[in-house]
Amino acid sequence: MKLHELAPNPGATKKRKRVGRGIGSGHGKTCGRGHKGQKSRSGDRKLPSWFEGGQTPLHKRIPKRGFRSPNRIEYSVVNVKVLDKLFSEGEEVDPQKLLEKGLVKPRMPVKILGDGELSKRLIVKAHAFSKSAKEKIEKAGGVCEVIR
Repeated sequence: MKLHELAPNPGATKKRKRVGRGIGSGHGKTCGRGHKGQKSRSGDRKLPSWFEGGQTPLHKRIPKRGFRSPNRIEYSVVNVKVLDKLFSEGEEVDPQKLLEKGLVKPRMPVKILGDGELSKRLIVKAHAFSKSAKEKIEKAGGVCEVIR
């Protein structure tokens, strides 16, 4: 192999587009820029891709709603009435058992809420309890344990 025999693979290189070289070239006259307007002109006044020609931009047309804190903890919630239905007297309830019964989502902290009544004594372990849930569990003779 000699130096003059070196060449790129077929199809690896393209010829550059030569604009403004007559009608027959396909890129003559307006050089592929269309007709008139700011984008057809030369110069350093380049426009960002999101510029809409002075029309109110999309990010300003869409209504703004609320705020979601990045530090917010989202819990998988279970009500006291569900615990009363699914668990028997003196049983220990923890996030793993709730997951097995399909009551909570995996890898989410569990919060027990106080909707409904509890008639059984249960040992409940969860990441958080509402005030009313804690009262109802303790009133039924059960125990609330907070998991960290």
